[in-house]
Amino acid sequence: MVEAEDNKRAPVAPLRGVKVLELATMITGPLAGMMLGDLGAEVLKIERPNGGDPFRKYNDTLYSPQFASFNRNKTSRVLDLKLEANRATFRDLVADHDVLIENLRPGNLESLGLGADALRALNPRLIHCSITGFGAVGPYRFRPAYDTVGQALSGIASLALDENEPALVGTTISDNVTGMYACYGIMAALHERHATGRGRRVEVNMLEASVAFMPDAFMHYEMFGTVAGPLTRIASSNAYVFKCADAKLVAIHLSSNEGNWRELVKVLDAPALATDPRFNPRRERIRNYKLLRTELTGLFARRPRSEWIDLLVEADVPCSPVKTPPEVMDDPQVEALGAFATMRLATGRDARMPRAPVLFDGRRPDAWTPPPAYEDKRGG
Repeated sequence: MVEAEDNKRAPVAPLRGVKVLELATMITGPLAGMMLGDLGAEVLKIERPNGGDPFRKYNDTLYSPQFASFNRNKTSRVLDLKLEANRATFRDLVADHDVLIENLRPGNLESLGLGADALRALNPRLIHCSITGFGAVGPYRFRPAYDTVGQALSGIASLALDENEPALVGTTISDNVTGMYACYGIMAALHERHATGRGRRVEVNMLEASVAFMPDAFMHYEMFGTVAGPLTRIASSNAYVFKCADAKLVAIHLSSNEGNWRELVKVLDAPALATDPRFNPRRERIRNYKLLRTELTGLFARRPRSEWIDLLVEADVPCSPVKTPPEVMDDPQVEALGAFATMRLATGRDARMPRAPVLFDGRRPDAWTPPPAYEDKRGG
């Protein structure tokens, strides 16, 4: 009991004492750094002169929502690594830190005399995480890479695009998963270092991270010769979005559970669907997905969304209203979880931000400091 009470009082900072140097911009490296910072690591972000991380300027200020989204729990310092004096400072920092995260193109650090061997000589215990678009070898290794390029080359985009009317939609995927895989590799290397005392060079690239994020598409092809498209996973999962009588959207996901299908038919008061050979058994619902979607679209148009949600929830059919970000923040389940908290930003403005989604003994990590303002103090 005493140990349990002590755990409740102790700060939740599993990575307390770990010092991270972040030489990264945009999303992949900054997200990895922020995830480590959320867990208690001390993260120092090294920024370039004349504005720092390019993400800062996305709304014509030096503190954009894009920058704020991926840079909490860090401090910032401006260094111009083209100058030898600043490189000397950087080398001192490398010697004093546990982790270096960088997402420069292959060869950039080497051109500054800061290649992998030089970094290892400065600090044999250093975990050096190098994030690139396409890896260190191969014909694409020097190409620029952003999220859309990663989604397109990895195949992710092919699972979302209508080839007849191609249009990009949605949030960043390749950037985010690359940052997450980078964090995963860094923590594994830190764990190993406890036993060996030696650092590692951890390499993560956007192309492979994006491919690894969607293994089922490749296994469908390898096992059955199926080339996945926008409806492949959706049809197999029997998942839908419908517009209700009030023009609001509801999502349902029946999966392979036959009980979900039976309950949906009851909720819709459409018993003919239960015996229609076009939709029974499940393999026919997959094969005739578009036809069934059309049938269900007409049925869902009969009631407002709130009524359908009540009926579906009562029948235990997996469902949800399709919510906008402001609606998500005010959702009662999200509020009950405490998934958002208010942070006083460096601009002095309060903003609700998503918190780290991992709890330790029922508590979230305690780290909660705002993304740093841009301050170029060189020569000050």
